[in-house]
Amino acid sequence: MSPEQIETAIAFGAVAPTLYAAHAVGDHWVQSHTSACAKGTAGTAGHLACLTHVATYLATCLVAVLAVTAALGILDALTVTGVAVGLLVNGVSHYVIDRRTPLVFLARLTGHGGWIDSGDPEAAYKLDQSWHLGWLLISAVLTVTL
Repeated sequence: MSPEQIETAIAFGAVAPTLYAAHAVGDHWVQSHTSACAKGTAGTAGHLACLTHVATYLATCLVAVLAVTAALGILDALTVTGVAVGLLVNGVSHYVIDRRTPLVFLARLTGHGGWIDSGDPEAAYKLDQSWHLGWLLISAVLTVTL
């Protein structure tokens, strides 16, 4: 491996779990009750609630990534472009699924409609979170490679 590849691997090893932790904090602790209740509703109020949630969520992710990489002395392994694109992909994917209708559409499209329709209160949450985590992995790769 080249020194650049080693640096990228080390940065990924720091950024991926940081994004995972920041996701949990931003999605559950930072998100307001108002945003949580309204982000999937129709109309302007729903869109604004979701945008507000995604903005505070991304701020949480940004602060966490910058703080952890600075504390580890590897902040210089990241680029502004990588961080921006990683956050953009994370934010867009988060917004889309948190609007709820796309989550239900994707669940039905992939054969998971029965789970959504089962009445299990955890079904939508589990699909939501697994979607977010998959995109966090992609975001972490983009953050450290661009």
